[in-house]
Amino acid sequence: MGARENGIAVTTKLSGLPVKPVYGPEDVSQPLPAPGEFPYTRGIHETMYRGRLWTMRQFAGFATAEETNARYRYLLEQGQTGLSVAFDLPTLMGVDSDDPTALGEVGKCGVAISSLADMETLFRGIPLGDVTVSMTINSPASILWAMYLAVAEQQGVAWDRLSGTLQNDILKEYIAQKEYIYPPRPSMRLVTDSIEFAARRVPRFNPISISGYHIREAGSTAVQELAFTLRDGIEYVDWALQRGLQVDSFAPRLSFFLNAHNDFFEEIAKYRAARKMWAYTMRDRFGAREERSWKLRFHAQTAGCSLTWQQPQNNIVRTAIQALAAVLGGCQSLHTNSLDEAYALPSEHAVTLALRTQQVIAYETGVTREPDPLGGSYYLEHLTSVVEDAANDYIRQIDEMGGMIPAIERGFPQSEIARASYEYQHSVEHGESVIVGVNKFTDSEGQPIEVLQIDESAEKRQVARLRELRAQRNQAEVQRTLDALRRGAESDANTMPLILDAVKSYATVGEICAALKDVFGSYTEKSVL
Repeated sequence: MGARENGIAVTTKLSGLPVKPVYGPEDVSQPLPAPGEFPYTRGIHETMYRGRLWTMRQFAGFATAEETNARYRYLLEQGQTGLSVAFDLPTLMGVDSDDPTALGEVGKCGVAISSLADMETLFRGIPLGDVTVSMTINSPASILWAMYLAVAEQQGVAWDRLSGTLQNDILKEYIAQKEYIYPPRPSMRLVTDSIEFAARRVPRFNPISISGYHIREAGSTAVQELAFTLRDGIEYVDWALQRGLQVDSFAPRLSFFLNAHNDFFEEIAKYRAARKMWAYTMRDRFGAREERSWKLRFHAQTAGCSLTWQQPQNNIVRTAIQALAAVLGGCQSLHTNSLDEAYALPSEHAVTLALRTQQVIAYETGVTREPDPLGGSYYLEHLTSVVEDAANDYIRQIDEMGGMIPAIERGFPQSEIARASYEYQHSVEHGESVIVGVNKFTDSEGQPIEVLQIDESAEKRQVARLRELRAQRNQAEVQRTLDALRRGAESDANTMPLILDAVKSYATVGEICAALKDVFGSYTEKSVL
């Protein structure tokens, strides 16, 4: 956090939170509950990692489905305990690999998936009933999830056996990441359709991962990340209740995705405050009665925006400290970034080292022996309360605006993040915030490393397969399912069964998104600054 200056509290550059020279018993106002007790400040399980370690879930995807399938098999052989799919930009934006706008981007930042045939290849030889899978996809989330469900059917795996997470958090796209297709309200309708479908048909799958990670990567403070993420969660609950769902029928399957940044204690305080705030929100604001509905479960990923291309070996240290904060903060699953990610997608060597970082923390440090090793720290408990109060102030402001969608339309969270990002960058450029190897302790000679090279022929191979698929499929059946989807989108029907039919006919991501766009239209953000 901050430093002591003449015995006076100073302010951290990352968040603006005041920090005293020293903390004592007078800074902890409330008695602490035990781990596993409401409001779960100290963790959602009584034994935490004594009973079960967090899931080690490395985010991976590049080039074609074949290459990514090979990487998944490798990671599972190395001891990874869950899969996480990274999709390329065309897929994230709902366009096919042969679309003119996809030229040069196919397979570059993730795996290219244009049809059910690609998804079949992606999970070939991987038993979906035995492994949990997370998919980082938002605007086309329902489509990619439908493909996943169809592959499970082909494998003979019942949907009630499937376990994993769909990111499906469209609100944070308007706030931070900007990978949206449709306007906010029809996009929220699609998210609500998937939440309803999961509650009724895929009960062990998390239909949404409410994500603060990308909000933080866009330049927010820890407080803003927490506040905007939880307020997004409130918005999703509101929409599901308006649909007629009972809160306890879907709330236990709402999950969260938070950043693990550099400020060690602030990050741990953020996780503790998140659990506490969500528990009270679900119990008191929404009247949830099942304990599982009160418990905030979260995946953490170390901070990609903290990685530097200068002195990339330093990224190993950053990632290890960030991962330790996530573990001490009580995460349920964790991705550790690789040292080379400021250059390219992770190489096999780098991703193995990132996984080994988690394994060293889990098996060598001893931090898993105690459910909440830092609980009771005067500084940490006070900081947890400060973060909670500051985040609640933001949530009250958004409530007064009428909710998150009106706030987004006014540009409120976007402008708050932009301001925080500017202030932090200004502090870096003026040397007030130190980045080792960048603005202090620099090395003019550099540290060259080997990086993953994407085979440039991957795009050509992907496009050729897609065109072959179009030539071989039943075009009349594709057209029938797309027409049915348009009619369903115009009505109040749940779109998930209609999307499933379209996927099984081998309609492509781009074709299905275009059909929905015919009804919903597209979205262009207005300037907020």
